[in-house]
Amino acid sequence: MSALTLRLPDEKYLRLKELAHQRGQSVNRLLDEVTTLLLAEFDTETRFVVRSRLGAGKKERGLELLAKAAGSGKN
Repeated sequence: MSALTLRLPDEKYLRLKELAHQRGQSVNRLLDEVTTLLLAEFDTETRFVVRSRLGAGKKERGLELLAKAAGSGKN
């Protein structure tokens, strides 16, 4: 596990401390949860970008697949 020094304005730190207290956890645990959510968002965005590049130029096939999945496409 790594240690990280984070500089925040005092007001922001106090607000985070209060939030963590209300949730019954430490500021460290709260920030760990926040970073987990941000990394999950980043991973989702990265997957989307990769998939969109792989699908570039395949609009018609994609629409066919969507229609088939919706039950309105030709078999």
